[in-house]
Amino acid sequence: MRHFHDRCPRREQGDRLSAVGAGDASRRRRRDGDELGGRGVRAVPEVDGRAAENVERASLGLALLLYDNPVSGNCYKVRLLLAHLGLPYERRTMDVVDRSNRREVLGELNPALRVPTLVLEDGRPLAESGAIIWYLGEGTRFVPDDAYERAQVLQWMFFEQYDHEPAIAVARFWLAYSGRPEEFADRLPERIAAGERALTAMDRHLDGRRFLVGDALTLADIALFAYTHVAHEGGFDLEPYPAVRSWVADVAAEPGHVPIDA
Repeated sequence: MRHFHDRCPRREQGDRLSAVGAGDASRRRRRDGDELGGRGVRAVPEVDGRAAENVERASLGLALLLYDNPVSGNCYKVRLLLAHLGLPYERRTMDVVDRSNRREVLGELNPALRVPTLVLEDGRPLAESGAIIWYLGEGTRFVPDDAYERAQVLQWMFFEQYDHEPAIAVARFWLAYSGRPEEFADRLPERIAAGERALTAMDRHLDGRRFLVGDALTLADIALFAYTHVAHEGGFDLEPYPAVRSWVADVAAEPGHVPIDA
């Protein structure tokens, strides 16, 4: 299944990312100056022919390949940024409950056998949602030019993974997707309390602000929006957090936005 997104963001320098611009100059610089294109592909160890497939994809100039799950907020972060960037990609769905084929499919691509896992145009794999969106977002308007603001973006991305996601995403999985919510009933209150602390911190910061960092959408907003806007599926009520609710509405109203079920 291929997803093609037409909207492209304006770069700070005023140029635009084209749908085939995934190998643009700024990204080449991030690849240690190597202009890989279809040449110089670094093969990963072969697992049931998947390394060979990656090499073939690179030689044919195929799009990014995302191993994904449609309900995962971590995967949604990547899809949302790809939509904003207007980058074409191929999407392959993995089950988040039945993981029996993870080693066969992800094998040498991701030692943690998790989604999202992204295979770049040159065949190299990249794992962890934060790392993936940073790689894709670097050199675009979603990562500020100012060093302090870039550090603030990272601050909120770390907050998301350390304070927010372990509470809100886990509670959501237990209640909505595990198929056995009763098994987690004793542990749920602790996750709810932790999630409420994270939402309180966000609400305090967002009071009087439209976005987490600066005056425009950044990776910080994309990272935290993913699970915040579906927090109700984990038993969280956003009513006590008016600044968070306004922020959710603002992020969802941004041009190029796509919903989690797109």
